[in-house]
Amino acid sequence: MTSVRKILSHMSLEEKIAQLQATPIDNLLEGKEFSEEKARKILRFGIGQITRVAGSRLGLKPKEVASIINKVQKFLMENTRLKIPAIIHEECLSGLMGYTGTSFPQAINLASTWDMELVKSVASTIRYQGRLVGIHQCLSPVLDVCRDPRWGRCEETFGEDPYLVASIGLSYINGLQGENELVATAKHFAGHGFPEGGRNIAPVHVGNRELREVFLFPFEVAVKLGKVMSIMPAYHEIDGIPSHSNMELLTKTLRQEWGFDGIVVSDYDGIRQLETIHRVASNKMEAGILALEAGVDMEFPNVDCYGEPLMNAVKEGLISEAMIDRAVERVLRIKERLGLFNNPFVNENNVPEKLDDQKSRELALEAARKSIVLLKNDGILPLSKNVNIAVIGPNANEARNLLGDYTYMGHLNLEGGIEVVTVLQGIMRKVNGKVLYAKGCDIATESRDGFAEAIEIANKSDVIVAVMGEKSGLPLSWTDVPSKEQFEKYQAVTGEGNDRTSLRLPGVQEELIKELYKTGKPIILVLTNGRPLVLTPIIDYVKAVIEAWFPGEEGGNAIADVLFGDYNPSGRLPISFPMDTGQLPLYYNRKPSSFRPYVMMRSAPLFPFGYGLSYTEFAYSNLEVMPKEVGPQGYVKISVTVENVGKMEGEETVQLYISKPYSNVARPVKELKGFAKVYLKPGEKRRVVFNLPVETLSFYDRYMRLVVEKGDYDVLIGRSSEDIVLKDSFKVKDTRPLSDRRMFLSEVKIE
Repeated sequence: MTSVRKILSHMSLEEKIAQLQATPIDNLLEGKEFSEEKARKILRFGIGQITRVAGSRLGLKPKEVASIINKVQKFLMENTRLKIPAIIHEECLSGLMGYTGTSFPQAINLASTWDMELVKSVASTIRYQGRLVGIHQCLSPVLDVCRDPRWGRCEETFGEDPYLVASIGLSYINGLQGENELVATAKHFAGHGFPEGGRNIAPVHVGNRELREVFLFPFEVAVKLGKVMSIMPAYHEIDGIPSHSNMELLTKTLRQEWGFDGIVVSDYDGIRQLETIHRVASNKMEAGILALEAGVDMEFPNVDCYGEPLMNAVKEGLISEAMIDRAVERVLRIKERLGLFNNPFVNENNVPEKLDDQKSRELALEAARKSIVLLKNDGILPLSKNVNIAVIGPNANEARNLLGDYTYMGHLNLEGGIEVVTVLQGIMRKVNGKVLYAKGCDIATESRDGFAEAIEIANKSDVIVAVMGEKSGLPLSWTDVPSKEQFEKYQAVTGEGNDRTSLRLPGVQEELIKELYKTGKPIILVLTNGRPLVLTPIIDYVKAVIEAWFPGEEGGNAIADVLFGDYNPSGRLPISFPMDTGQLPLYYNRKPSSFRPYVMMRSAPLFPFGYGLSYTEFAYSNLEVMPKEVGPQGYVKISVTVENVGKMEGEETVQLYISKPYSNVARPVKELKGFAKVYLKPGEKRRVVFNLPVETLSFYDRYMRLVVEKGDYDVLIGRSSEDIVLKDSFKVKDTRPLSDRRMFLSEVKIE
């Protein structure tokens, strides 16, 4: 009998159910001190997980976090019968969500780098900081494919393409988990990025084929290649079945088909929502039974449906104790894998006063630089450092407006103990000329009171840097529109629960741009935001557009580096920018029938997936595809030469798309199947080689069989999904059904 089975055999029903529960750390504290009195009530049978110690609203410092975690573990080891330690979980979307944790660029930024090694380094640093203070599980990454950017959580995703999401997500998971050092949590399983009306929690309308090929694909990669140790179901429903009660997804697909051997943890209050929102359960007990039977092993963030209701369900014979045992064994095995039974404690002597060290800040700066996308440049960039600059806009000097949701400062509205460099500060550190500043307007109010000051300083300057966009954080209720006073206080227009009907710049920002244009001074628009924006009304009023998303603590320095040419922008869009909100959904890999124009507008985006400009030029040549005919189990070697023919060093993202002209079901017009980021000095050339497994071309046919289909395939090498520079083709000789897909991603070499 293994140690886990042995422990399980000695557990009472109360002790078993306790392992399926979590409790917020605040329930165990008196002020900032661990309370044994509270612990004796809450932890008397043990506990599965402790919620959000580092991210407590009490503002606990790193040494306090480690000390409290050790006291929790000590209590469990000394005051419970079975001495089972707890897993401590935290939000880690773009950094450890704790005081002085490094605030890296938001997830949408990481996707914009198209740099898998960089993403792995960022995630590895998050793991290191988390483990320093005693964190065992991170509730990230978000593997939702964002197909409706009205959805406020678009910023948390890696974009609109399943291949890019899977690739970046895999790197993140590998960095975060290390050698079973920390549990990554892939979420939200599945389809959360395409909700009805762009509203969080709303139903998702997808067929089974699209669900598998698009929305399940990144999770399948995470399970089979990344060995991710935790999955979190989504809040929404698909065809009437909420994800937290979806046995088809959580048991049949995830465990039986894919072989997942980790734990499924609920989204916060997701089980209770089976009663309160979806109304598929009439009380907590029914909700708990539905979730447990479907395959949800643990309830977050607090004891609710998996507490007394589940206990009574077993006693009344409504659910078997064997079902409880199944979930408990999974939880215990993760604790065993983490080494908690051997040593649940953290070495408090190793905990620094500040987690955000110089090395981490340098990595945050590198990630921010590489994530910036140059969308437009009429020759004005890079700027001279000798010009006089008017820095104007609601995001020009607001530190928190550079941080995405689920950052310590942004989400909790607390001081984070780290320096966040604003755009104004970054520019002032670079410029020899005068720098004048005016806010001009708020993010989302209708006040024009600041216009006059903004126009005044614009007239005194040579060039205007307008820093516009959105603000993230402070999620709203899922039912109530906030009062005018609440909204004007926080003005959060993106982040969880902050869904929008329009993607245009909120408030009077567009109007301010047009008023500044009347001064005759050239305008450089810098965007800090969490989703693609509709820029059509103002695109002709500005000379350049820099998309910086939410670039994190070093954002101001990174933006200044790009503005003045100290860094050549290399970011590429992970999501399309529409010309108008009414075009949505507008992802690049739609079906052929989806490109019919509107009455007064084409169906193409303003800026397509994969797009981004540079201060240098790259030339492509010598595309070679070998062999020209291949079997369904073979490989195709695709190689292309890329040369820097400009005057600055820089990085180019080589994008490989595959298109099949005819298939037995309607297929996307093209699909990303490989990419490589190549650094080149002026005059330098490199050979990029993609080794494409034919199995990666598989899809679900009209009988829902996963097949590699025979026929012709077009090879498309592009600077973006629309800017295809080289084409060739190959043929697959035979059709082959696949019982189990194992090949997902191309191998890439740079010679």
